[in-house]
Parts: sequence; structure tokens; C-alpha cells
Amino acid sequence: MCFADEAGPLLRPPKACTWSRRGCPPLVRVRAAGSGRISMAGLVCRKAGQRTRLVFRMLVHHGRKGEKKGFRERDFASLLDAAHQQLGGNIVLVWDNYSHHVDAAMRELIGKQPWLTVFRFPRRLAVGQGRFR
Repeated sequence: MCFADEAGPLLRPPKACTWSRRGCPPLVRVRAAGSGRISMAGLVCRKAGQRTRLVFRMLVHHGRKGEKKGFRERDFASLLDAAHQQLGGNIVLVWDNYSHHVDAAMRELIGKQPWLTVFRFPRRLAVGQGRFR
């Protein structure tokens, strides 16, 4: 069984408020303006009788022309193939409803893999409504 998720933090240092003496505001310098972002995708996998494994991929984007900005269907497919090779068996994947996970290309890719079963989290509850949207 595998749980998958993605993240995309910026490569810019955080700005923060600090304590200082009254009348002497602190000066926090931030260099590396607009240096890019890192896209990360990972699977936490558990196979009965074995230790838990983390299979992940990282993609750095600096904003250059022609550079990929994030993970696409082909990247998710290679991540799932790597997990399948490492675990050596069928995969039951628990996934969210991110747009790249539910589009037609990904549904077709999932349908071609006999070793892959996907369960999706339910959609978010609509704000102020007692039903799913």
C-alpha cells in the first residue's frame, strides 16, 4: 500500500519578524531573489512483513526557457514504476484528486498497469454546504 503526495516550496529564504529593542527595528537581509522552486513527489510504501519505504523524485525549476515547471503524467508514471520495481509486487495507491491525477492521460496510464490499483480521497466538502461538490 502506498500513499502519494506532492509539494512545491520556493527556493527563497523566508522573511520573519524578530524581537528587538524599542526604536531599533531589526534588519533581515534576503538575497537569492526569485531563485526558483523545487517540486517534490513521494510515495510512502508499506509491504506486509517488510520495512516502510520512501520512493521520491525531485525537480528543480529556475525559470529558464524550456524548463519543466512541475511534475506531469509521465513523471508520476516513472515514480510509480520505480516503486513497483523496488517493492516487487502489486501496488495499492491512495491518492488525492489533484488535477494531474484525475485527467484522461493519467486514467489511461493507470488502466494499462495491471499491478496498480488506485483509491482516491473524497472531494473536499463545499464551504457552507453539507454535501460533496
